[in-house]
Amino acid sequence: MSPSPKPFVRDIDEAADPSAAPPVPDLSPQGQAMQAVAALTARRGSAVTRFAFWAFGAVFSFSISVAAYDFVTGLLARNLVLGWLAFALVGFAVLAGLILGLREWAAFIRLRRLDGLRQRAEAARVAADLAEARRVTHALTRLYAGRADVAWGLSRFVEREAEVLDADAVLALAERELLTPLDAEARLVIEGAARQVAMVTALVPLALADVATALVSNLRMIRRIAEIYGGRSGSFGSVRLLRRVFGSMVAAGAMALTDDLIGLVAGGGVLSKLSRRFGEGVVNGGLTARVGVAAMELCRPLPFAALEKPGVSTLVSRALTGLVSRA
Repeated sequence: MSPSPKPFVRDIDEAADPSAAPPVPDLSPQGQAMQAVAALTARRGSAVTRFAFWAFGAVFSFSISVAAYDFVTGLLARNLVLGWLAFALVGFAVLAGLILGLREWAAFIRLRRLDGLRQRAEAARVAADLAEARRVTHALTRLYAGRADVAWGLSRFVEREAEVLDADAVLALAERELLTPLDAEARLVIEGAARQVAMVTALVPLALADVATALVSNLRMIRRIAEIYGGRSGSFGSVRLLRRVFGSMVAAGAMALTDDLIGLVAGGGVLSKLSRRFGEGVVNGGLTARVGVAAMELCRPLPFAALEKPGVSTLVSRALTGLVSRA
């Protein structure tokens, strides 16, 4: 009978250092889609890049103008009827471009007017200037005159304004009576955008689909919020407003969404039992809600004072009702 094999023993000169082991990768949801959207909107090219875009745009516009001129003059030389028809079509195209440009310019004016009202209201509240506060509220009544969604609050404000003899109270009355229905509409828009971004992120596994959905949804949400408060921003105005919103959030450090909000939304350890993709959807929805709240602060003609600013946790909870289990 052969002897049993002896165990193989190897002497190790140095013990392994646990600190030298590579770190465990962080697999918690970080909201990559919204982080990418923030990076895209906050990025600003250098002066050389902006000059290059301007130069290429100028060359392209000049080439199109010369080509259109040659096209019209050539047709006029060949056939008078076709030439005048081409001239009319080019004239309509130029007119449409001018109308679009004027509409974008008017959108910037409207957004600047809202900014001016908010700054004047803040200054009047700090200085306790009753006359300036009444001028601000009168500008608000002119802004919202003829709107059915604010008609009841507007009539109540006009009836009670003369009874208030304090600057802060006048602004508070205007905020409660005029902006309460508008805030409710803006909250519904934010909840819808957060729900859409969360669902697409969780259910659509296509690459960059979540980033594209987040960008389009946030742009549409910000444009709608501006329209609710009287801004009615155009395409370029919406993009500029989106840049302002993300710029203010990045500067304030509000783009970092921790697990605290996820716990408030999903409850307990539910997310630990679900896929990481679903967690990303919840985080992207939460960041979308934060973008919406920041857009409300920028588009509101009065700052939040008498009314409480909407909470991100409440907005996301309402948006994801029925999508996230509370057990």
